[in-house]
Order: sequence, then C-alpha cells, then structure tokens
Amino acid sequence: MSIVTKKGDDGTTALMYGRRVPKCHAQVEAYGAVDELNAALGLARAASRQPGLRERLLAIQKDLVTVMGELATLPDDLPRYVKDGFALVSSGLTAKLDVVAQGIESQNVSFKDWATPGANASAAALDVARTICRRAERRVCAWRETHSALNPEIIVFLNRLSDVLWLLARWAETHEPQGEVPGK
Repeated sequence: MSIVTKKGDDGTTALMYGRRVPKCHAQVEAYGAVDELNAALGLARAASRQPGLRERLLAIQKDLVTVMGELATLPDDLPRYVKDGFALVSSGLTAKLDVVAQGIESQNVSFKDWATPGANASAAALDVARTICRRAERRVCAWRETHSALNPEIIVFLNRLSDVLWLLARWAETHEPQGEVPGK
C-alpha cells in the first residue's frame, strides 16, 4: 500500500476510524500541532549530547502519540478506540511530567528571568519545542471551545509539558556545550 492515497486531494483528511473532515478543521489543527511538537522534540533529542535527556525526550514523544491518538478520535468513537487497546490521556501522564519538573528544579535550575534561546543547539531546540507546545495547547483549547466533551487532562498535560520543556532548556544551557560565537 502506498502512502500516496490521493484521498486528501479534495482538502479533507481522515480521523481515526475513517471519518473525514476538512484539513483546516479545529480538531485537525489540534492534533496537527501536537504532531509538530513531537517532530520538534525529535529534533531536540537529536541535538542533545546527553543520553539521559535523549531518553527523557523519547518517553515524552511516546506520550504525545497517546495525546495525538485521542485528539484524532471523535468522542463517539472513543469507546471503540479504548476497546481497540489505545490509552486515553490520564493524570498519570501529567504526573510523570511533574516528577521531571521537580527533579530539574531540585538541581537549582534558574527560572527567575526571561530566557534568551540559543546558548547551544540542544537548549535552542528545546525552546522551539516549548513554543510549539504552547501553540498546540492553544489549538487544543480552541477545539475545546467548539467541542466541550474534550478530555480536560489533555490541556493540563500540554500546559505542564511546556513548563518542563522550559526547564529542560535551562538545564541544557548549563549541561551541554555552549554554542560557538562567530568571529571569535
């Protein structure tokens, strides 16, 4: 089977279980932004020289697959989604992020002023992922405005994730080599 199906040539895309919606639909914007976040985290993972950070980012990426799957499923199809063995976003996913945040904060990572991204490739990639995470959060909130049955834990998870990404970027600034200054 080819990835080129041509079914989207009319400007629609399939949700889980085949229901089609316009590609500009708020639901597609929501899970698409989370997909973009997942790709940005892949870039941040590739940019890091710290095995522990790479492992942590991979774990978050796997949790984002859960978020995307739920966002790509209409509420009427969620019972089937769960029956098919897919997990829903739960407070357990958010609790894992809380543990990460507490661990970083216990290392006295500074968070009192605005950050200037770009100290090194890893921190810069994490800051890009953080800003994409905030956009994903806004897109999910917009989808919730028209669809009140949305699992509220998804927004909690994305909010917490953006905080964790900010902390991870600050951590990377101090634990990864600094970028070279041009001309020096």
